[in-house]
Amino acid sequence: MASRSMQEPTFLILTALAAGPQHGYGIITDVLRISGESVRLRAGTLYAALDRLQGEGLVEAEREEIVDGRVRRYYRLTSEGEARLSAEAERLRRNADTATRRLRARPGPALATRLRLRLLPAQTRPGLRTPPGSAPRARLGDAT
Repeated sequence: MASRSMQEPTFLILTALAAGPQHGYGIITDVLRISGESVRLRAGTLYAALDRLQGEGLVEAEREEIVDGRVRRYYRLTSEGEARLSAEAERLRRNADTATRRLRARPGPALATRLRLRLLPAQTRPGLRTPPGSAPRARLGDAT
Protein backbone atom coordinates (compact mmCIF):
# COMPACT_ATOMS: atom_id res chain seq x y z
CA MET A 1 0.00 0.00 0.00
CA ALA A 2 1.42 3.41 -0.97
CA SER A 3 1.81 5.90 1.82
CA ARG A 4 -0.03 9.18 1.49
CA SER A 5 1.90 12.25 0.46
CA MET A 6 3.29 14.63 3.07
CA GLN A 7 2.34 18.22 3.58
CA GLU A 8 5.09 20.62 2.52
CA PRO A 9 5.90 21.88 6.06
CA THR A 10 6.34 18.29 7.27
CA PHE A 11 8.60 17.51 4.31
CA LEU A 12 10.67 20.62 5.00
CA ILE A 13 10.97 19.92 8.75
CA LEU A 14 12.18 16.38 8.05
CA THR A 15 14.53 17.72 5.36
CA ALA A 16 15.98 20.21 7.86
CA LEU A 17 16.56 17.40 10.36
CA ALA A 18 18.17 15.19 7.71
CA ALA A 19 21.26 17.43 8.02
CA GLY A 20 21.52 16.58 11.73
CA PRO A 21 19.92 17.40 15.08
CA GLN A 22 18.57 20.93 15.47
CA HIS A 23 16.64 22.97 18.01
CA GLY A 24 13.38 24.71 17.17
CA TYR A 25 14.75 28.05 16.03
CA GLY A 26 17.36 26.25 13.91
CA ILE A 27 14.61 24.23 12.23
CA ILE A 28 12.55 27.38 11.58
CA THR A 29 15.48 29.18 9.94
CA ASP A 30 16.56 26.09 7.98
CA VAL A 31 13.03 25.55 6.63
CA LEU A 32 12.94 29.19 5.56
CA ARG A 33 16.26 28.78 3.72
CA ILE A 34 15.41 25.40 2.14
CA SER A 35 12.07 26.73 0.87
CA GLY A 36 13.63 29.81 -0.71
CA GLU A 37 11.91 31.90 1.97
CA SER A 38 8.44 30.76 0.91
CA VAL A 39 7.63 28.76 4.06
CA ARG A 40 7.80 30.64 7.36
CA LEU A 41 6.96 28.41 10.31
CA ARG A 42 5.71 29.97 13.52
CA ALA A 43 6.98 28.48 16.76
CA GLY A 44 3.53 27.15 17.74
CA THR A 45 3.09 25.50 14.34
CA LEU A 46 6.57 23.94 14.50
CA TYR A 47 6.17 22.51 18.00
CA ALA A 48 2.71 21.10 17.20
CA ALA A 49 4.23 19.45 14.10
CA LEU A 50 7.20 18.13 16.11
CA ASP A 51 4.81 16.63 18.70
CA ARG A 52 2.85 14.94 15.90
CA LEU A 53 6.04 13.71 14.20
CA GLN A 54 7.30 12.34 17.52
CA GLY A 55 3.99 10.51 17.95
CA GLU A 56 4.44 8.99 14.48
CA GLY A 57 7.99 7.93 15.35
CA LEU A 58 9.58 10.11 12.65
CA VAL A 59 11.54 12.43 14.97
CA GLU A 60 12.71 12.25 18.55
CA ALA A 61 14.13 14.63 21.11
CA GLU A 62 17.86 14.00 21.28
CA ARG A 63 19.03 16.26 24.10
CA GLU A 64 18.28 19.43 26.01
CA GLU A 65 20.46 22.31 27.12
CA ILE A 66 19.82 25.45 29.10
CA VAL A 67 20.48 28.70 27.20
CA ASP A 68 19.73 32.04 28.90
CA GLY A 69 17.66 30.23 31.50
CA ARG A 70 15.48 28.49 28.90
CA VAL A 71 15.44 24.87 27.84
CA ARG A 72 16.59 24.31 24.28
CA ARG A 73 15.53 20.89 22.98
CA TYR A 74 17.28 19.32 19.99
CA TYR A 75 15.37 17.02 17.67
CA ARG A 76 16.69 14.39 15.33
CA LEU A 77 15.33 12.28 12.50
CA THR A 78 14.67 8.63 13.40
CA SER A 79 15.39 5.78 10.99
CA GLU A 80 11.63 5.65 10.27
CA GLY A 81 11.68 9.40 9.59
CA GLU A 82 14.61 8.96 7.25
CA ALA A 83 12.78 6.19 5.36
CA ARG A 84 9.58 8.28 5.05
CA LEU A 85 11.52 11.36 3.90
CA SER A 86 13.43 9.29 1.36
CA ALA A 87 10.20 7.75 0.01
CA GLU A 88 8.54 11.18 -0.25
CA ALA A 89 11.58 12.70 -1.99
CA GLU A 90 11.52 9.83 -4.50
CA ARG A 91 7.77 10.27 -5.09
CA LEU A 92 8.23 14.00 -5.69
CA ARG A 93 11.20 13.34 -8.01
CA ARG A 94 9.16 10.88 -10.11
CA ASN A 95 6.27 13.34 -10.37
CA ALA A 96 8.61 16.21 -11.31
CA ASP A 97 10.32 14.02 -13.92
CA THR A 98 6.94 13.13 -15.44
CA ALA A 99 5.89 16.79 -15.56
CA THR A 100 9.21 17.80 -17.14
CA ARG A 101 8.99 15.06 -19.80
CA ARG A 102 5.44 16.03 -20.66
CA LEU A 103 6.28 19.72 -20.89
CA ARG A 104 9.24 18.99 -23.18
CA ALA A 105 7.08 16.81 -25.43
CA ARG A 106 4.27 19.36 -25.61
CA PRO A 107 4.10 21.09 -29.00
CA GLY A 108 2.41 24.14 -27.49
CA PRO A 109 2.88 27.70 -28.70
CA ALA A 110 5.30 28.62 -25.89
CA LEU A 111 7.70 25.84 -26.89
CA ALA A 112 7.33 26.62 -30.60
CA THR A 113 8.12 30.27 -29.92
CA ARG A 114 11.21 29.37 -27.88
CA LEU A 115 12.45 27.03 -30.61
CA ARG A 116 11.78 29.59 -33.35
CA LEU A 117 13.64 32.32 -31.44
CA ARG A 118 16.68 30.10 -31.02
CA LEU A 119 16.77 29.21 -34.71
CA LEU A 120 16.26 32.67 -36.24
CA PRO A 121 19.16 35.09 -36.71
CA ALA A 122 19.21 37.87 -34.11
CA GLN A 123 18.00 40.66 -36.41
CA THR A 124 14.88 38.72 -37.43
CA ARG A 125 13.79 38.16 -33.86
CA PRO A 126 10.84 40.29 -32.80
CA GLY A 127 11.88 43.29 -30.75
CA LEU A 128 15.62 42.96 -31.45
CA ARG A 129 17.56 45.48 -33.45
CA THR A 130 20.68 45.14 -35.55
CA PRO A 131 23.69 46.36 -33.50
CA PRO A 132 24.92 49.84 -34.49
CA GLY A 133 27.58 49.77 -37.19
CA SER A 134 26.57 46.43 -38.62
CA ALA A 135 24.57 45.95 -41.76
CA PRO A 136 21.43 43.85 -41.55
CA ARG A 137 21.64 40.53 -43.33
CA ALA A 138 19.31 39.89 -46.22
CA ARG A 139 16.35 37.70 -45.36
CA LEU A 140 14.61 35.23 -47.56
CA GLY A 141 12.23 37.16 -49.80
CA ASP A 142 14.20 40.44 -49.64
CA ALA A 143 15.06 42.03 -53.01
CA THR A 144 18.71 41.61 -53.95
